[in-house]
Amino acid sequence: MRKVIVAEYVSLDGMMDNPAWTGPYFDEELGTLQHELLMASDALLLGRLTYEGFAGAWPSMTDETGFADRMNSLPKFVASTTLEKADWNASIIQGQVTEAVARLKQQPGQHILIYGSGELVQTLMQDNLIDEYRLMVFPVVLGRGKRFFKDGSDTSLLLVDTKMTGSGVAVLTYKPVERR
Repeated sequence: MRKVIVAEYVSLDGMMDNPAWTGPYFDEELGTLQHELLMASDALLLGRLTYEGFAGAWPSMTDETGFADRMNSLPKFVASTTLEKADWNASIIQGQVTEAVARLKQQPGQHILIYGSGELVQTLMQDNLIDEYRLMVFPVVLGRGKRFFKDGSDTSLLLVDTKMTGSGVAVLTYKPVERR
């Protein structure tokens, strides 16, 4: 069974909005961790806004490590009720997103990776469809913006791995735990 892994950039105060603030802290260590995660995945699952931003940027990117090639070649599944057409090796999830993701998890393959896509993550979290959260916590307080865990989020997590980059980014890996 495939795992759905969420990879999120968050500030110390839990914001995930417009991650331009991550630039000064992005270093080789974080790049390596992101590269390893992407190479262990064979599909991207994205919300509409993240998909549109990525589809507008990634197709023209190249690099020496193969990250851009992998991003561009992976199949993408886009959760949207308003998107009518998807390019960039993407297909729009039709019908209930939770049912579609449950079916994707049953297929053979590597991980299904979610970047950003806050609304999608909230939806999947409610139905216990996320297997792992990789939160990259940047040493910055934004004070406002879109929160990763919204009011009413109700989940228990177990910290299973920690890494600290030289630039001060804490990479925290959590798995959901069942409540008693």
